[in-house]
Amino acid sequence: MAEFLLVLDCEEIPARMQESAGQDLARLVSEALAPLSPRDVTPFWGARRIGVSLQIDEQIAESTQSERGPRESAPEQALAGFLRKHGAERDALILENGFWVLNRTLPAIGAAQQIAETIPALLWRFPWPKSMRWGHGSAFTWVRPLRRVICLLDGALVPFSQATENDDAHGLVAGTQTVGHRFMAPEPFTVTSFKQLRDELFARKIVLDPAQRLWIIRDGLQAQADKAGLTLVQDDKLVEEVSGLAEWPVALLGRIDDAYMDLPPEVMQVSMRINQRYFALRSADGKAAPHFAFIANMDFADGGALTIAGNERVLRARFADARHFWDLDRKTKLAERVAALDGVTFHARLGSQGARVQRIVALAGIVAQAMGLDDTAQKQAQRAALLAKADLTTGMVGEFPELQGVMGGYYARHDNEGDAVSDAVAEHYMPRGLNDDTPRAPVSIAVALADRLDLLTAFFAMGETPSGSGDPYALRRAALGIIRIIRDNGLRLDLTALIAQAAQNLPEGLRDGGELESLPGFLAERMRVQLRSEGERYDVLAAVLAGGLDGDLVRLLARTAALAEMVGTDDGRNLLAAGKRAANILRIENRKDGPHQGAPDSALYVQDEERALGEALASAQTAIHAALGQERFAEAMIEAASLRPVLDRFFEVVTVNDPEPARRLNRLRLLAQIGETLTEIADFSQIEG
Repeated sequence: MAEFLLVLDCEEIPARMQESAGQDLARLVSEALAPLSPRDVTPFWGARRIGVSLQIDEQIAESTQSERGPRESAPEQALAGFLRKHGAERDALILENGFWVLNRTLPAIGAAQQIAETIPALLWRFPWPKSMRWGHGSAFTWVRPLRRVICLLDGALVPFSQATENDDAHGLVAGTQTVGHRFMAPEPFTVTSFKQLRDELFARKIVLDPAQRLWIIRDGLQAQADKAGLTLVQDDKLVEEVSGLAEWPVALLGRIDDAYMDLPPEVMQVSMRINQRYFALRSADGKAAPHFAFIANMDFADGGALTIAGNERVLRARFADARHFWDLDRKTKLAERVAALDGVTFHARLGSQGARVQRIVALAGIVAQAMGLDDTAQKQAQRAALLAKADLTTGMVGEFPELQGVMGGYYARHDNEGDAVSDAVAEHYMPRGLNDDTPRAPVSIAVALADRLDLLTAFFAMGETPSGSGDPYALRRAALGIIRIIRDNGLRLDLTALIAQAAQNLPEGLRDGGELESLPGFLAERMRVQLRSEGERYDVLAAVLAGGLDGDLVRLLARTAALAEMVGTDDGRNLLAAGKRAANILRIENRKDGPHQGAPDSALYVQDEERALGEALASAQTAIHAALGQERFAEAMIEAASLRPVLDRFFEVVTVNDPEPARRLNRLRLLAQIGETLTEIADFSQIEG
């Protein structure tokens, strides 16, 4: 077993590409060296290098390869072609089962030879999302200019060149040297192993391990916050991005000028995050603190004082820009901006943002009415819907699109639109992500649902639905938002009816076309995905949904929960097994002379067990139907589970395929009635187990 180390030094790699590149390198190297049984594969990545360390066998063992050629009776030309293809002589062939067979011994191949033969081609085809050319004359590309290739096998250089017959590949050849931190330790040094590389780079102010860099950044930021008595606003994505920018992360704390502390905290946080990669902090009262934290890429003799001052100066300029937009935007009322949306195209077939706003206004009133809100709240929902998209025309949202809705809420409050309307404008995009909160105020809920319902119906009406991983209009997120809002607030709405009403608001040519009929199924699938992510019995939901989407999601989930509880009991599991047994028998017999429909004739019962089953089914069917109609789902499941003993006894004693045709037909109809009774609850065939 030998250690193989491949390190690729280049100029700064975009942070978003580093991890995937490191993982791709590990995968491709493992595939290229698969005959050497790679194991303990350790990829690493950072701002100026990606690499991989792994253990491999020292050689590919000698082996025998058999190639079957033409039949013994094949023409001589076919045999000659086979020999030419493999560079073999006639006497090397043997006959096996009527075919000419060539057995060849493949010599052992050393690990260094396999590496030198495969790695250059791997680097030529490396799958960067974006690559660049540099220098003159070479077609070899990399994400940024590739400067050094370190390739070692147990500490010894594995020599190879990236050049091909017609391309010098910038003169790149495998070597053994790399460099430390660009400013603090730029001198080259020789690499001998993965551990030595990691330790030597650390001594030269580079943290090679991505996980260690993340820990240092988080720990340093938290230490700065604790020292100032502040709370760090957690931002894992920004931590990961900064980890790809700094090779030697050092946390520092700066101060925000008091003149900018009256800006909305979201504006300050987004401006710091997007423009400068700074971290926001909060005071003990939860308000924005007049400080920011950031990560530098080196140690400083003055403790970072000069760097902090420089970053404070840059932030003042950023906040001055934000102040300009904040003051300028408030000079025009939000309501006066609505007309400008008519000039903003939403979609070529759907018209302008202004036309979409009018659809959302109408739908917000319908949703609010369906929620049982009073006239005042309905008017507030429509007013909020009218203003909800107006901040798209503001300078602040133009500069920071992430603040859509948030800024609208501030501007609406500045215009004295009232708390309910202002909150609804601010919250109608919620939830923005999987872990975000959903709106809880009734008016906010109505506008948020109307926005998403219009989006879904519009694009399904045009037939522009998600396919595979492609979802350019975020329709899956919109569907999940509807589901979460309804679930979190326990809303008793007829979602199917709301979809139909939303469709009627669309341009005339789209109201009945496209994929509108598949929208309920799309929502059902999103529901299944959500339940699966929560660890729930999504197969039970599939069974309940087999008859179509119940527009009342709260009722649907209550029914699903009751069924899941029942099938988790012994009676439920046995009932499920008996139901599937009845369905299997019926399916087989239906192929012969079915379908076996109609009510069984009690006069043809000759055994107590079939009579008992018939009576139990008649009683349970009535009770289940009544319980489901009154949403007493637990009671309906108890009634269904009560069939278990008589079903078990029936299958133990009664022969369904009786020699007497009338009895056989009657018993098959009895099995069909079992299916009809259980199907009123759910399609039990969808349930696993």
